[in-house]
Amino acid sequence: MELWLTIAVIASVIVVAAILFWMQRKHLSFSVRVLTALGAGVALGFILQFFFDPESSVIVNAMEWVGIMGTGYVRLLQMIMMPLVFIAILTAFTRIKAAKDVGKISGLVIGMLIVTTIVAGAVGLTSASVFNLSADDIQVGSAEEERGASMEERYANIEADSLPQQIVQLIPTNPFQDLTGARATSTLGVVIFAAFLGIAYLGVRRKETEAAEMFEKITGAIFSVIMRVVTLILRLTPYGVLAIMTSTVATSDLGAVTTLGTFVIASYVALGVVFIIHLLILLFMGLSPIQYLKKAFPVLAFAFTSRTSAAALPMNIQTQKKLGVPEGTANFAGSFGLSIGQNGCAGVYPAMLAFMIAPTVGQNPLEPGFIAMLLAVIAISSFGVAGVGGGATFAAILVLSAMDLPIALAGLLISIEPLIDMGRTAVNVSGSMVAGIFTSKVKKDLNHDDYRNDELRIDGMESNS
Repeated sequence: MELWLTIAVIASVIVVAAILFWMQRKHLSFSVRVLTALGAGVALGFILQFFFDPESSVIVNAMEWVGIMGTGYVRLLQMIMMPLVFIAILTAFTRIKAAKDVGKISGLVIGMLIVTTIVAGAVGLTSASVFNLSADDIQVGSAEEERGASMEERYANIEADSLPQQIVQLIPTNPFQDLTGARATSTLGVVIFAAFLGIAYLGVRRKETEAAEMFEKITGAIFSVIMRVVTLILRLTPYGVLAIMTSTVATSDLGAVTTLGTFVIASYVALGVVFIIHLLILLFMGLSPIQYLKKAFPVLAFAFTSRTSAAALPMNIQTQKKLGVPEGTANFAGSFGLSIGQNGCAGVYPAMLAFMIAPTVGQNPLEPGFIAMLLAVIAISSFGVAGVGGGATFAAILVLSAMDLPIALAGLLISIEPLIDMGRTAVNVSGSMVAGIFTSKVKKDLNHDDYRNDELRIDGMESNS
Protein backbone atom coordinates (compact mmCIF):
# COMPACT_ATOMS: atom_id res chain seq x y z
CA MET A 1 0.00 0.00 0.00
CA GLU A 2 2.82 2.39 0.91
CA LEU A 3 4.42 1.82 -2.48
CA TRP A 4 1.26 2.86 -4.32
CA LEU A 5 0.81 5.91 -2.08
CA THR A 6 4.43 6.91 -2.75
CA ILE A 7 3.87 6.54 -6.49
CA ALA A 8 0.68 8.64 -6.22
CA VAL A 9 2.56 11.46 -4.44
CA ILE A 10 5.31 11.44 -7.08
CA ALA A 11 2.69 11.36 -9.86
CA SER A 12 0.94 14.42 -8.42
CA VAL A 13 4.19 16.40 -8.71
CA ILE A 14 4.75 15.12 -12.24
CA VAL A 15 1.23 16.21 -13.25
CA VAL A 16 1.89 19.77 -12.04
CA ALA A 17 5.27 19.72 -13.83
CA ALA A 18 3.46 18.69 -17.03
CA ILE A 19 1.14 21.67 -16.62
CA LEU A 20 4.18 23.94 -16.30
CA PHE A 21 5.61 22.44 -19.46
CA TRP A 22 2.30 23.07 -21.24
CA MET A 23 2.41 26.70 -20.05
CA GLN A 24 5.92 26.98 -21.49
CA ARG A 25 4.74 25.62 -24.85
CA LYS A 26 1.94 28.22 -24.80
CA HIS A 27 4.65 30.89 -24.32
CA LEU A 28 3.34 32.11 -20.97
CA SER A 29 5.91 34.38 -19.32
CA PHE A 30 8.71 33.08 -17.14
CA SER A 31 7.41 35.09 -14.15
CA VAL A 32 3.92 33.60 -14.47
CA ARG A 33 5.32 30.08 -14.61
CA VAL A 34 7.58 30.65 -11.58
CA LEU A 35 4.66 32.12 -9.61
CA THR A 36 2.46 29.18 -10.63
CA ALA A 37 5.15 26.72 -9.56
CA LEU A 38 5.56 28.52 -6.24
CA GLY A 39 1.83 28.52 -5.49
CA ALA A 40 1.32 24.95 -6.68
CA GLY A 41 4.25 23.73 -4.59
CA VAL A 42 2.87 25.35 -1.43
CA ALA A 43 -0.64 24.01 -2.08
CA LEU A 44 0.60 20.51 -2.86
CA GLY A 45 2.83 20.52 0.22
CA PHE A 46 -0.07 21.44 2.52
CA ILE A 47 -2.29 18.79 0.92
CA LEU A 48 0.39 16.18 1.64
CA GLN A 49 0.68 17.50 5.22
CA PHE A 50 -3.07 16.88 5.64
CA PHE A 51 -2.85 13.23 4.56
CA PHE A 52 0.62 12.19 5.76
CA ASP A 53 2.97 12.80 8.67
CA PRO A 54 6.09 14.70 7.48
CA GLU A 55 8.29 11.87 8.76
CA SER A 56 6.21 9.06 7.26
CA SER A 57 7.95 6.64 4.91
CA VAL A 58 5.61 7.67 2.09
CA ILE A 59 6.70 11.32 2.26
CA VAL A 60 10.36 10.51 2.89
CA ASN A 61 10.55 8.13 -0.07
CA ALA A 62 8.48 10.30 -2.40
CA MET A 63 10.49 13.44 -1.63
CA GLU A 64 13.71 11.60 -2.42
CA TRP A 65 12.43 11.11 -5.96
CA VAL A 66 11.03 14.64 -6.14
CA GLY A 67 14.47 15.79 -5.01
CA ILE A 68 15.88 14.66 -8.34
CA MET A 69 14.03 17.60 -9.89
CA GLY A 70 14.46 20.05 -7.01
CA THR A 71 17.82 19.32 -5.42
CA GLY A 72 19.16 18.31 -8.81
CA TYR A 73 18.30 21.73 -10.20
CA VAL A 74 20.03 23.50 -7.31
CA ARG A 75 23.10 21.31 -7.73
CA LEU A 76 23.27 22.22 -11.41
CA LEU A 77 23.33 25.90 -10.46
CA GLN A 78 25.92 25.24 -7.76
CA MET A 79 27.96 23.37 -10.38
CA ILE A 80 28.23 26.51 -12.49
CA MET A 81 28.44 28.96 -9.57
CA MET A 82 32.20 29.01 -8.88
CA PRO A 83 33.19 29.14 -12.58
CA LEU A 84 30.64 31.93 -13.04
CA VAL A 85 31.93 33.97 -10.07
CA PHE A 86 35.50 33.64 -11.35
CA ILE A 87 34.81 34.48 -14.99
CA ALA A 88 32.24 37.19 -14.13
CA ILE A 89 34.77 39.13 -12.04
CA LEU A 90 37.51 38.65 -14.63
CA THR A 91 35.20 39.73 -17.47
CA ALA A 92 34.14 42.77 -15.47
CA PHE A 93 37.76 43.97 -15.49
CA THR A 94 38.12 43.44 -19.25
CA ARG A 95 35.01 45.55 -19.88
CA ILE A 96 36.01 48.46 -17.67
CA LYS A 97 37.43 51.32 -19.69
CA ALA A 98 39.62 52.91 -17.03
CA ALA A 99 41.51 51.25 -14.17
CA LYS A 100 40.28 53.91 -11.75
CA ASP A 101 36.70 52.69 -12.33
CA VAL A 102 37.54 49.38 -10.66
CA GLY A 103 38.13 50.99 -7.29
CA LYS A 104 35.10 53.22 -7.62
CA ILE A 105 32.75 50.39 -8.58
CA SER A 106 34.12 48.04 -5.90
CA GLY A 107 34.00 50.74 -3.25
CA LEU A 108 30.43 51.74 -4.04
CA VAL A 109 29.16 48.13 -4.21
CA ILE A 110 30.90 46.99 -1.02
CA GLY A 111 30.01 50.22 0.77
CA MET A 112 26.34 49.84 -0.10
CA LEU A 113 26.33 46.18 0.96
CA ILE A 114 27.91 46.99 4.33
CA VAL A 115 25.70 50.01 5.04
CA THR A 116 22.50 48.11 4.26
CA THR A 117 23.71 45.20 6.40
CA ILE A 118 24.26 47.54 9.36
CA VAL A 119 20.77 48.96 8.80
CA ALA A 120 19.42 45.39 8.59
CA GLY A 121 21.11 44.60 11.91
CA ALA A 122 19.45 47.62 13.51
CA VAL A 123 16.09 46.50 12.07
CA GLY A 124 16.62 43.00 13.46
CA LEU A 125 17.38 44.39 16.92
CA THR A 126 14.29 46.59 16.80
CA SER A 127 12.04 43.74 15.72
CA ALA A 128 13.38 41.44 18.45
CA SER A 129 12.78 44.21 21.00
CA VAL A 130 9.24 44.98 19.80
CA PHE A 131 8.29 41.28 19.94
CA ASN A 132 10.18 40.88 23.24
CA LEU A 133 12.04 37.78 22.08
CA SER A 134 14.04 35.78 24.60
CA ALA A 135 16.05 32.57 24.39
CA ASP A 136 14.59 31.55 27.78
CA ASP A 137 11.16 31.16 26.18
CA ILE A 138 12.30 28.47 23.72
CA GLN A 139 11.86 24.86 24.73
CA VAL A 140 15.00 22.78 24.27
CA GLY A 141 14.65 19.28 22.84
CA SER A 142 17.17 16.62 21.86
CA ALA A 143 17.48 18.02 18.32
CA GLU A 144 18.23 21.50 19.64
CA GLU A 145 20.80 20.17 22.12
CA GLU A 146 22.53 18.14 19.41
CA ARG A 147 22.58 21.13 17.07
CA GLY A 148 24.04 23.35 19.78
CA ALA A 149 26.75 20.82 20.63
CA SER A 150 27.54 20.35 16.94
CA MET A 151 27.86 24.10 16.42
CA GLU A 152 30.22 24.45 19.39
CA GLU A 153 32.39 21.62 18.08
CA ARG A 154 32.35 22.71 14.44
CA TYR A 155 33.15 26.34 15.11
CA ALA A 156 35.55 25.90 18.02
CA ASN A 157 38.43 27.08 15.84
CA ILE A 158 36.47 30.17 14.77
CA GLU A 159 35.80 31.11 18.39
CA ALA A 160 39.48 30.65 19.21
CA ASP A 161 40.70 32.85 16.35
CA SER A 162 41.11 36.57 16.93
CA LEU A 163 39.42 39.02 14.57
CA PRO A 164 42.69 39.83 12.74
CA GLN A 165 43.26 36.09 12.22
CA GLN A 166 39.75 35.67 10.83
CA ILE A 167 40.40 38.53 8.39
CA VAL A 168 43.72 37.01 7.24
CA GLN A 169 42.01 33.67 6.62
CA LEU A 170 39.81 35.30 4.01
CA ILE A 171 42.87 35.58 1.76
CA PRO A 172 43.20 32.43 -0.40
CA THR A 173 46.39 30.39 -0.25
CA ASN A 174 45.23 27.93 -2.91
CA PRO A 175 42.71 29.52 -5.30
CA PHE A 176 42.23 26.23 -7.13
CA GLN A 177 41.11 24.63 -3.89
CA ASP A 178 38.69 27.53 -3.37
CA LEU A 179 37.28 26.91 -6.84
CA THR A 180 36.07 23.59 -5.43
CA GLY A 181 34.28 25.36 -2.57
CA ALA A 182 36.45 23.64 0.04
CA ARG A 183 36.22 26.47 2.62
CA ALA A 184 33.28 28.37 4.06
CA THR A 185 34.87 31.51 2.62
CA SER A 186 35.80 29.97 -0.74
CA THR A 187 33.53 32.32 -2.68
CA LEU A 188 35.33 35.38 -1.35
CA GLY A 189 38.64 33.65 -2.02
CA VAL A 190 37.69 33.16 -5.67
CA VAL A 191 36.59 36.81 -5.89
CA ILE A 192 39.93 37.98 -4.48
CA PHE A 193 41.94 35.75 -6.85
CA ALA A 194 39.92 36.86 -9.89
CA ALA A 195 40.30 40.49 -8.82
CA PHE A 196 44.10 40.16 -8.69
CA LEU A 197 44.11 38.61 -12.17
CA GLY A 198 41.87 41.46 -13.36
CA ILE A 199 44.20 44.10 -11.91
CA ALA A 200 47.14 42.35 -13.55
CA TYR A 201 45.25 42.42 -16.87
CA LEU A 202 44.77 46.19 -16.57
CA GLY A 203 48.54 46.56 -16.12
CA VAL A 204 49.24 44.37 -19.15
CA ARG A 205 46.71 46.34 -21.21
CA ARG A 206 48.78 49.50 -20.74
CA LYS A 207 52.04 47.89 -21.85
CA GLU A 208 51.26 44.87 -24.03
CA THR A 209 48.21 45.65 -26.10
CA GLU A 210 48.25 42.48 -28.22
CA ALA A 211 48.53 40.17 -25.21
CA ALA A 212 45.71 42.04 -23.46
CA GLU A 213 43.48 41.79 -26.52
CA MET A 214 44.08 38.05 -26.77
CA PHE A 215 43.33 37.62 -23.06
CA GLU A 216 40.14 39.65 -23.44
CA LYS A 217 38.98 37.50 -26.36
CA ILE A 218 39.69 34.27 -24.48
CA THR A 219 37.93 35.55 -21.37
CA GLY A 220 34.97 36.77 -23.40
CA ALA A 221 34.65 33.41 -25.16
CA ILE A 222 34.70 31.48 -21.88
CA PHE A 223 32.16 33.90 -20.39
CA SER A 224 29.84 33.37 -23.38
CA VAL A 225 30.03 29.58 -22.99
CA ILE A 226 29.42 29.77 -19.22
CA MET A 227 26.41 32.05 -19.73
CA ARG A 228 25.07 29.62 -22.33
CA VAL A 229 25.22 26.87 -19.71
CA VAL A 230 23.45 29.23 -17.29
CA THR A 231 20.70 29.82 -19.84
CA LEU A 232 20.15 26.09 -20.29
CA ILE A 233 19.92 25.53 -16.52
CA LEU A 234 17.64 28.51 -15.88
CA ARG A 235 15.03 27.06 -18.21
CA LEU A 236 14.44 24.45 -15.53
CA THR A 237 13.64 27.06 -12.86
CA PRO A 238 9.83 26.57 -12.66
CA TYR A 239 10.26 22.81 -12.23
CA GLY A 240 12.95 23.29 -9.60
CA VAL A 241 10.82 25.78 -7.68
CA LEU A 242 7.84 23.38 -7.78
CA ALA A 243 9.86 20.45 -6.42
CA ILE A 244 11.71 22.46 -3.76
CA MET A 245 8.57 24.17 -2.46
CA THR A 246 6.56 20.93 -2.38
CA SER A 247 9.30 19.15 -0.45
CA THR A 248 9.87 22.07 1.95
CA VAL A 249 6.21 22.41 2.94
CA ALA A 250 5.47 18.67 2.98
CA THR A 251 8.41 17.90 5.30
CA SER A 252 8.16 20.95 7.59
CA ASP A 253 7.36 20.52 11.27
CA LEU A 254 4.26 22.70 11.45
CA GLY A 255 4.05 22.08 15.19
CA ALA A 256 7.45 23.66 15.72
CA VAL A 257 6.47 26.56 13.49
CA THR A 258 3.41 27.12 15.70
CA THR A 259 5.46 26.88 18.91
CA LEU A 260 8.11 29.32 17.66
CA GLY A 261 5.61 31.39 15.71
CA THR A 262 6.57 34.65 17.43
CA PHE A 263 10.18 34.35 16.26
CA VAL A 264 9.05 33.48 12.73
CA ILE A 265 6.73 36.49 12.62
CA ALA A 266 9.36 38.81 14.10
CA SER A 267 11.92 37.57 11.56
CA TYR A 268 9.64 38.14 8.58
CA VAL A 269 8.59 41.55 9.89
CA ALA A 270 12.27 42.53 10.06
CA LEU A 271 13.03 41.06 6.65
CA GLY A 272 9.98 42.81 5.19
CA VAL A 273 11.13 46.14 6.60
CA VAL A 274 14.62 45.65 5.12
CA PHE A 275 13.08 44.84 1.74
CA ILE A 276 10.94 47.99 1.96
CA ILE A 277 14.14 49.93 2.71
CA HIS A 278 15.59 48.52 -0.53
CA LEU A 279 12.55 49.84 -2.40
CA LEU A 280 12.83 53.22 -0.66
CA ILE A 281 16.48 53.47 -1.76
CA LEU A 282 15.35 52.98 -5.35
CA LEU A 283 12.57 55.54 -4.90
CA PHE A 284 15.06 58.03 -3.42
CA MET A 285 17.20 57.57 -6.55
CA GLY A 286 14.19 58.41 -8.73
CA LEU A 287 13.61 54.82 -9.86
CA SER A 288 10.31 52.94 -9.82
CA PRO A 289 10.11 50.25 -7.07
CA ILE A 290 7.23 48.66 -8.99
CA GLN A 291 9.40 48.20 -12.07
CA TYR A 292 12.08 46.64 -9.87
CA LEU A 293 9.55 44.22 -8.37
CA LYS A 294 8.31 43.17 -11.80
CA LYS A 295 11.76 42.30 -13.06
CA ALA A 296 13.22 40.96 -9.81
CA PHE A 297 10.37 38.59 -8.96
CA PRO A 298 11.76 35.44 -10.69
CA VAL A 299 15.17 35.63 -9.01
CA LEU A 300 13.67 36.56 -5.61
CA ALA A 301 11.20 33.67 -5.89
CA PHE A 302 13.99 31.26 -6.72
CA ALA A 303 16.18 32.56 -3.88
CA PHE A 304 13.21 32.16 -1.52
CA THR A 305 12.56 28.55 -2.45
CA SER A 306 16.16 27.35 -2.91
CA ARG A 307 17.64 29.09 0.16
CA THR A 308 20.93 29.70 -1.66
CA SER A 309 21.97 33.09 -2.98
CA ALA A 310 24.97 31.42 -4.62
CA ALA A 311 22.76 29.34 -6.90
CA ALA A 312 20.75 32.49 -7.65
CA LEU A 313 23.85 34.31 -8.95
CA PRO A 314 23.19 33.67 -12.67
CA MET A 315 19.64 35.04 -12.41
CA ASN A 316 20.90 37.88 -10.19
CA ILE A 317 23.37 39.09 -12.84
CA GLN A 318 20.87 38.71 -15.68
CA THR A 319 18.19 40.61 -13.75
CA GLN A 320 20.54 43.50 -13.03
CA LYS A 321 21.35 43.73 -16.74
CA LYS A 322 17.62 43.83 -17.54
CA LEU A 323 17.36 46.69 -15.04
CA GLY A 324 19.94 48.71 -16.98
CA VAL A 325 23.03 47.91 -14.90
CA PRO A 326 26.20 47.59 -17.02
CA GLU A 327 27.49 44.03 -17.21
CA GLY A 328 30.72 44.78 -15.36
CA THR A 329 28.94 46.39 -12.42
CA ALA A 330 26.32 43.61 -12.35
CA ASN A 331 29.11 41.02 -12.19
CA PHE A 332 30.79 42.83 -9.31
CA ALA A 333 27.58 43.39 -7.33
CA GLY A 334 26.29 39.84 -7.80
CA SER A 335 29.61 38.20 -6.96
CA PHE A 336 30.47 40.45 -4.00
CA GLY A 337 26.95 39.97 -2.66
CA LEU A 338 27.58 36.24 -2.25
CA SER A 339 30.07 36.71 0.56
CA ILE A 340 29.92 40.34 1.70
CA GLY A 341 27.15 42.19 3.49
CA GLN A 342 24.25 39.77 3.17
CA ASN A 343 21.38 41.79 4.64
CA GLY A 344 19.30 38.82 5.81
CA CYS A 345 21.90 36.26 6.89
CA ALA A 346 24.64 38.59 8.16
CA GLY A 347 22.44 41.49 9.32
CA VAL A 348 18.96 40.64 10.58
CA TYR A 349 19.58 37.12 11.89
CA PRO A 350 22.73 37.60 14.04
CA ALA A 351 21.27 40.79 15.52
CA MET A 352 18.06 39.02 16.57
CA LEU A 353 20.00 36.10 18.08
CA ALA A 354 22.30 38.46 19.98
CA PHE A 355 19.29 40.32 21.42
CA MET A 356 17.71 37.04 22.54
CA ILE A 357 20.87 35.51 24.01
CA ALA A 358 22.43 38.56 25.69
CA PRO A 359 20.12 38.50 28.76
CA THR A 360 21.21 34.90 29.53
CA VAL A 361 24.66 36.26 30.50
CA GLY A 362 23.34 39.34 32.28
CA GLN A 363 23.83 41.74 29.38
CA ASN A 364 21.16 44.35 28.61
CA PRO A 365 20.77 44.19 24.81
CA LEU A 366 19.38 47.72 24.69
CA GLU A 367 22.47 49.39 26.15
CA PRO A 368 23.84 51.90 23.60
CA GLY A 369 27.36 50.52 24.00
CA PHE A 370 26.22 46.96 23.34
CA ILE A 371 24.20 48.03 20.28
CA ALA A 372 27.10 50.05 18.83
CA MET A 373 29.53 47.18 19.35
CA LEU A 374 27.08 44.64 17.89
CA LEU A 375 26.48 46.66 14.72
CA ALA A 376 30.24 47.16 14.26
CA VAL A 377 30.85 43.42 14.68
CA ILE A 378 28.02 42.64 12.23
CA ALA A 379 29.63 44.93 9.63
CA ILE A 380 33.05 43.29 9.98
CA SER A 381 31.74 39.73 10.26
CA SER A 382 29.61 40.14 7.13
CA PHE A 383 32.77 39.61 5.06
CA GLY A 384 33.15 36.02 4.01
CA VAL A 385 29.65 34.75 4.79
CA ALA A 386 29.00 31.78 2.53
CA GLY A 387 26.21 32.33 0.02
CA VAL A 388 24.72 28.86 0.50
CA GLY A 389 22.38 27.27 2.99
CA GLY A 390 24.00 27.58 6.43
CA GLY A 391 25.61 30.95 5.77
CA ALA A 392 23.43 32.57 8.42
CA THR A 393 24.64 30.08 11.01
CA PHE A 394 28.25 30.88 10.09
CA ALA A 395 27.53 34.62 10.44
CA ALA A 396 25.76 34.10 13.76
CA ILE A 397 28.72 32.14 15.14
CA LEU A 398 31.15 34.90 14.15
CA VAL A 399 29.00 37.59 15.76
CA LEU A 400 28.14 35.68 18.94
CA SER A 401 31.74 34.60 19.51
CA ALA A 402 32.99 38.17 18.99
CA MET A 403 30.37 39.43 21.48
CA ASP A 404 31.27 36.70 24.04
CA LEU A 405 27.77 35.23 23.91
CA PRO A 406 26.96 31.48 24.20
CA ILE A 407 27.20 29.89 20.77
CA ALA A 408 25.23 26.73 21.57
CA LEU A 409 22.03 28.73 22.16
CA ALA A 410 21.97 29.53 18.42
CA GLY A 411 20.94 25.91 17.88
CA LEU A 412 17.58 26.46 19.57
CA LEU A 413 15.92 27.45 16.31
CA ILE A 414 16.90 24.39 14.27
CA SER A 415 13.30 23.28 13.72
CA ILE A 416 12.27 26.51 11.98
CA GLU A 417 15.62 27.36 10.39
CA PRO A 418 14.59 26.38 6.82
CA LEU A 419 11.43 28.50 6.97
CA ILE A 420 13.29 31.63 8.09
CA ASP A 421 16.22 31.00 5.77
CA MET A 422 13.91 31.32 2.76
CA GLY A 423 13.12 34.96 3.52
CA ARG A 424 16.69 35.76 4.52
CA THR A 425 18.05 34.50 1.19
CA ALA A 426 15.58 36.54 -0.87
CA VAL A 427 16.58 39.68 1.05
CA ASN A 428 20.29 38.86 0.52
CA VAL A 429 19.78 38.71 -3.24
CA SER A 430 17.69 41.88 -3.29
CA GLY A 431 20.42 43.70 -1.36
CA SER A 432 23.10 42.77 -3.90
CA MET A 433 20.91 43.84 -6.84
CA VAL A 434 20.09 47.17 -5.21
CA ALA A 435 23.83 47.68 -4.60
CA GLY A 436 24.43 47.18 -8.33
CA ILE A 437 21.66 49.60 -9.30
CA PHE A 438 22.86 52.17 -6.74
CA THR A 439 26.44 51.95 -8.02
CA SER A 440 25.35 52.41 -11.63
CA LYS A 441 23.15 55.35 -10.69
CA VAL A 442 25.97 57.09 -8.83
CA LYS A 443 28.37 56.46 -11.72
CA LYS A 444 25.70 57.78 -14.12
CA ASP A 445 25.88 54.76 -16.41
CA LEU A 446 22.52 53.20 -15.50
CA ASN A 447 20.42 52.67 -18.65
CA HIS A 448 17.09 54.20 -17.61
CA ASP A 449 15.38 53.08 -20.81
CA ASP A 450 16.26 49.45 -20.04
CA TYR A 451 15.12 49.90 -16.44
CA ARG A 452 11.70 51.10 -17.59
CA ASN A 453 11.35 48.65 -20.48
CA ASP A 454 8.80 45.98 -19.49
CA GLU A 455 9.92 43.70 -22.32
CA LEU A 456 13.42 43.40 -20.86
CA ARG A 457 12.87 40.71 -18.27
CA ILE A 458 14.64 37.50 -17.45
CA ASP A 459 11.97 35.74 -19.55
CA GLY A 460 13.86 36.97 -22.60
CA MET A 461 16.73 34.55 -21.94
CA GLU A 462 14.70 31.79 -23.48
CA SER A 463 14.51 33.56 -26.80
CA ASN A 464 18.28 33.93 -26.96
CA SER A 465 18.89 30.28 -27.63
